[in-house]
Amino acid sequence: MKIINSNRKTSLSSRIFYYMILLVLVASILIAAITIIQFNKQSKEYHEQRLERKEHHLILNLNYFLSESETERLDSIPQNKINEITEIHEIPFELYSLQGNLLKSSIFESKNNFEKIISPEILTFFQKENETRYVEDSDDSKYSKSSYNLIYNNKTAIGIIHMPYYMDDSLSRNELKSFLMNLGIVYINMLLISFVFAYFLSNYITKSLTRISQKIKTTKLNEENAKIDIEKTPMEVSILIDSYNAMIDDLEESAIKLAKSERETAWREMAKQVAHEIKNPLTPMRLTIQSFEKNFNPGDGKNKNKIKDLSKSLIEQIDTMSSIATAFSNFANMPEQKRELLNVVEVVQIALDIFDKDYVEYTTENDEILTLFDRTQLIRVVTNLLNNAIQAIPEDRDPMIFVKVHSNKKNVVINIQDNGNGILEKNKTKIFEPSFTTKSSGMGLGLSMIQSIMKAYNGSITFKTKENQGTTFNVVFPKKLK
Repeated sequence: MKIINSNRKTSLSSRIFYYMILLVLVASILIAAITIIQFNKQSKEYHEQRLERKEHHLILNLNYFLSESETERLDSIPQNKINEITEIHEIPFELYSLQGNLLKSSIFESKNNFEKIISPEILTFFQKENETRYVEDSDDSKYSKSSYNLIYNNKTAIGIIHMPYYMDDSLSRNELKSFLMNLGIVYINMLLISFVFAYFLSNYITKSLTRISQKIKTTKLNEENAKIDIEKTPMEVSILIDSYNAMIDDLEESAIKLAKSERETAWREMAKQVAHEIKNPLTPMRLTIQSFEKNFNPGDGKNKNKIKDLSKSLIEQIDTMSSIATAFSNFANMPEQKRELLNVVEVVQIALDIFDKDYVEYTTENDEILTLFDRTQLIRVVTNLLNNAIQAIPEDRDPMIFVKVHSNKKNVVINIQDNGNGILEKNKTKIFEPSFTTKSSGMGLGLSMIQSIMKAYNGSITFKTKENQGTTFNVVFPKKLK
C-alpha cells in the first residue's frame, strides 16, 4: 500500500500563486461589501433628510394657515385644507391633541377613527425629554418610519402632528444590483489576469531563490566559494544575495582564524616543551656556580676577579633564559575559567596600588560593579595594560594615564588611556599576535595573553590609537546581572 506523506511542504512558487489569487478574491469581496454598506448609509441619510424637509415645510404650511385663519385649535382646520396640504407636500399626516387624541387625518384608514390615540410611550417622551420631535420605525407594512412633532402657536404647544413616511429604494437598489453585476464581470477578468500574472511572478521570484539554494548547498568552510552575481532582482532577493556574499566573506575570515587558532595551539604545545627543556638545567647550574664561587679560594687575586665576572655573566644569562622560559610557560598555560564574585572597582584599585604612580588617574561611576571573574586573572589584565601604558610614554614627555571603570546594562568596561607614542599603522594588526613586540626586551606575550583571558570569560579587548598622541585600550566583559 502506498503511503502518502501528509507533511509534504508546499513550494514557495505555489504559495505566492495562491496568495495572489486569494488577495484578488478578498479585495473584490471587500469592495462589494463596502459598496453595499455605503449605499445603505447614503440611502438612510437621504431619507432622513427628505423626511426632515417634508416635516419642516408641512409644519410651516400649517402654521401659516393657523395665523391667517386666526384660530388656535387644530380641530377647527377644515378637512379639505388637510387634504390640500397633503397633495401639495405628497405626504399624509395626522393631527393629535396634546393628550394624544386624534383630531384630523389625511390618511384614509384613520379619517373617521377618532378613537385612535398616540401611544403612551410617545406622550411620555414629549413630557419628560423636553424634545419636539420623535421618530420611530413604523409597524405598518405600507410605511417605513413615523415621525411625531409638536405644533406651536405663539410659542405654545397646541398639538402633535404625525407623519408616516415610506422609503422607496427600488430604483437605487436596481442601480446597485447593476453596479455589482458590472463589478463582478470586471473582477472575473481581473481574476483571470491575476492567474497569469501570479504564475509568471512566482516563477520569476523563485528562480533566483532556487539558484541561491543550490549555491548554499555547495558552500563549504575549507574550500573557496564563489559569490552569487545576479542582476535585476527584487530588493528582498538582492538583500538575500548580499547576505550570502557577506557570509562567504565571513567564512573566509573564519577559515583564516581557524587556521591561525590551530597554529597557535601547536605553538603553545611547543612552548610548553621548550619551557620544560630550558628550565630543567637552569636551577642546578645556578646553584653549582654559586657554590663554586662561595667555596673557591684562589691565591691569586686576579683569578678571583675573573671567576666573579664569569660567574656574574653566567648568572645573568641563566636569569634571562629563565625569564624567557617563564614567559613561554605563562602564555602556554591559558587561564582556567575560575569564576568568583568580585567587585571590579576594588580589584582594579588593588592592581593600580602595585605601581603607586602619581600620574595614574583612576575614576569610576560606581562604588560597586559585580562580576564573576578570577581575581588573579583580572589583576593580571590590568597590570599588563598599565605596564604597557607606562612603557609607551617617551622619557621626554610628562606621563599621563587615565583608568576608568564603568558599566552598562550587561557589561563591565575598563578603559586605560595613555599619552604615549601610539601604535603605528603597520603594527595595528599584529599587536595581539604571540611573540610580537616593539620593545627591546620581553617576549611580547602580554597582549596575546590578555586576549586569551578575555575570550575565556566571554569578553573582548579593543583599542583606539593616534600616533604621537596615545592609545586607549578597552576591556569589556559581562557583569553579574541582579
